[in-house]
Amino acid sequence: MIPAPPLQNKHVLIPRGAKQARAFSELVEGLGGIPVEIPLIAFRPVSASEELVYILKEVHKYDWIVFTSNVTVETFFSYYKNSGEPFPKIAVIGSKTREVLEEKHYQASFTPKEYVAEGFVKEFLPHVREGMRVLIPKGNLAREYIASSLKKHGVLVDELIIYETYMPDESRNKLAKMITDGKLEILAFTSPSTIDHFMNIVRDYQLEDRVENCIVACIGPVSKRKAEEYGLTVHACPRTYTVEEMMKSVIEFLKNEQEELK
Repeated sequence: MIPAPPLQNKHVLIPRGAKQARAFSELVEGLGGIPVEIPLIAFRPVSASEELVYILKEVHKYDWIVFTSNVTVETFFSYYKNSGEPFPKIAVIGSKTREVLEEKHYQASFTPKEYVAEGFVKEFLPHVREGMRVLIPKGNLAREYIASSLKKHGVLVDELIIYETYMPDESRNKLAKMITDGKLEILAFTSPSTIDHFMNIVRDYQLEDRVENCIVACIGPVSKRKAEEYGLTVHACPRTYTVEEMMKSVIEFLKNEQEELK
């Protein structure tokens, strides 16, 4: 007898935009699940301010540049034009960010073992010293933890907002309908912002009782804390903060749940 696939036709919320969602959806399908792509977060570059233009021209004067996501890499290099000046050493958070960077023909000199800001700072500090200059391109909603922590150790940090995060209007009604119809069994959150946007819709449409029986998965501890702040019970959260590991933790939860029913 062929065993049932681990996700067994369960509908899984994929909260990413079309470009970022494809690999996630293919993963869910490979596990027997049904991906439901509803972008809860989208990104758009900010207008090229004088500060942004100036810093891009002065990039070679930094010792390090820190990319915290593949979106920061994509957006930064949409602005940056190589002038032939030496490029700073590059630090990245996450294997996907490193892969996207390599597609741009740049190599990361540092990637932490732990893919969160706290772990990054702890592992990165031995690579910098007082007076070094670090540039952190970021989105408008990104945390300031890395910059503030490095500054405490005498590092000169410039944060540069290069994109803004927003909720796509077309996703609101689609998400509300899917929740109302009970068509989402697994909520797979990939960032705190996706949780904020999800819960805003849940509250606007008064659907709190409709999500109580959903399995909630979060990609990492920061997202997990955000979900719990909204009163959600988080059933799955991996130790390695990737989509692949998040889905493995969901499967593990489902297995344990089935064992308890025996």
